[in-house]
Amino acid sequence: MALEIERRFLVRGESWRKHVLWSQRLEQGYLPSSSAAMTLRVRRAGPENAWFTLKFPGEGIARHEFEYAIPEADACALLERCPAVLSKCRYGLDLSGGEWVLDVFEGLNSPLVIAEVELEEPDQSLVIPPWCVEEITALGAFSNAALSQEPFSSWPSLEQQRWRQLLADQEAP
Repeated sequence: MALEIERRFLVRGESWRKHVLWSQRLEQGYLPSSSAAMTLRVRRAGPENAWFTLKFPGEGIARHEFEYAIPEADACALLERCPAVLSKCRYGLDLSGGEWVLDVFEGLNSPLVIAEVELEEPDQSLVIPPWCVEEITALGAFSNAALSQEPFSSWPSLEQQRWRQLLADQEAP
């Protein structure tokens, strides 16, 4: 059984760009599920690069994750049936301590930038870059599934202002 162990952080500024190894535009949607504990995701990253993911809760920051490649035509058909879809540009980063990626959200979730690191162990030590200004691992509102259904631009204005202020404060080195 696949286990995803991940920490997530809000990112401020552009200092992360010097660590970029690759980039990929993603469109992803979430299908309704009869179980509130399960997430069904369809993700498309261009021709011949699409997959279906099932995620279940685990313990702490760990989740059970099953991912399957699917034909692009199936991904497009499923995305059309998703009530909640989002798009973002994902960047692979050359940081140590785990597999780091960074998502720059588009559309209704702009200006959010979120870094994620997949770890081998939940308690693994980690050097967090200074541009990762707030850990959001446990904040469900920042999950991709939640952002697809309730985009950042639809959050109450005081809540948006709070997070925008954090991101607008002096850029981390």
